[in-house]
Amino acid sequence: MSAVDIDSQADARAWLRTERQGRLLRVLVGGPWLARDAARLDGLLKDLNLGDAPEAEIDGSAVTRLDSAGGWLLVRTKRAMERAGKRVRAFNLPEVYAPLLHTIEQEHTAPPVTMEKRHGFLPFVERTGRATVETGRQGYRMLGYLGRFMIEWMEAMLLPRSNLRIAALAHQVEEIGINALPIVGLLSFLIGIVLAYQGADQLRRFGAEIFTINLLGVGVLRELGGLVTAIIIAGRSGSAFTAQIGTMKVNEEIDALQTIGLNTFDVLVLPRVLGLLIALPFLTLYADIMAMIGGAVMCYFDLGITVPVFMRQLHQAVTMNTFLVGVIKAPVFAIVIGLVGCFEGLQVERNAASVGKLTTRSVVESVFLVIVLDAGFSILFSILKI
Repeated sequence: MSAVDIDSQADARAWLRTERQGRLLRVLVGGPWLARDAARLDGLLKDLNLGDAPEAEIDGSAVTRLDSAGGWLLVRTKRAMERAGKRVRAFNLPEVYAPLLHTIEQEHTAPPVTMEKRHGFLPFVERTGRATVETGRQGYRMLGYLGRFMIEWMEAMLLPRSNLRIAALAHQVEEIGINALPIVGLLSFLIGIVLAYQGADQLRRFGAEIFTINLLGVGVLRELGGLVTAIIIAGRSGSAFTAQIGTMKVNEEIDALQTIGLNTFDVLVLPRVLGLLIALPFLTLYADIMAMIGGAVMCYFDLGITVPVFMRQLHQAVTMNTFLVGVIKAPVFAIVIGLVGCFEGLQVERNAASVGKLTTRSVVESVFLVIVLDAGFSILFSILKI
């Protein structure tokens, strides 16, 4: 038997040594294996000569104290022996530390983190490709989700015994529509003021201040009223949908609904999307009115245009088609915002970080799709000369 004393001191410090017994390599450890000595013990263990013995064991019966840092060092040594081709016959420590070792050895098995190379042409192409593929998959899943919504909606509308929950629908209309009136009204009023001020500032150079009303009416009724309202609701209600449904999934409430036989789509998704579908057109109309009021106030104080003159010029500038072009987009925006918010909520994993991540993604996707659809509508209406 040969013994190599690596570090042997008083019980106040952790120690270890190795012994060779024929085909067996024994690693004896003792003393307090705590975080305070982790740096020293780490160096000793890395310098440990495992030799060519086919079998090994770790004897920690002399360990007096052990914390997670010390336990991890011992577990790492055991795994290093196994990677070196040795059969670890025993890993003995006082019984009181068995739960700690079990947690470290059985549960903390995640591979080491490798830093991704983020510079260079190939990593850029790889990230771009992955993002493109994931975007395609996300679009495919959302398209399937839209199909399911249409089926559930048609069943709720046409079947005599539908599962549409009127109370839940009314609650969503109140939350999405009525409770959003202050913020939508205030922002629309301010946008009307800003648009009128900037328009008047430019048109004053040509002596055409009266056409500020034309700019305001067409710009708000056709584009800004519906677009700004949709963006506000996407940030307010779309994110709320994701957070609410995601939190329910984390708390396993959705599993409970499925267990008692309820259709989660009917309970969670349909009332929210239909409530948004009802509320958003009225919010768009309300935003148009508030923006016109804001523009009228600015025109009165900045240009001296009275309210009767403002209304007469507005009547000449806009037609019913101008108003309908802005309002007809609201139901489409509502379906997109509602479906994206609910879809991302149902994708939440069982952790709090996932709720925040997907809530952010929900808002970004909703705003992006709303702007893309608005651009598409503008091109379509231009082609149709509406």
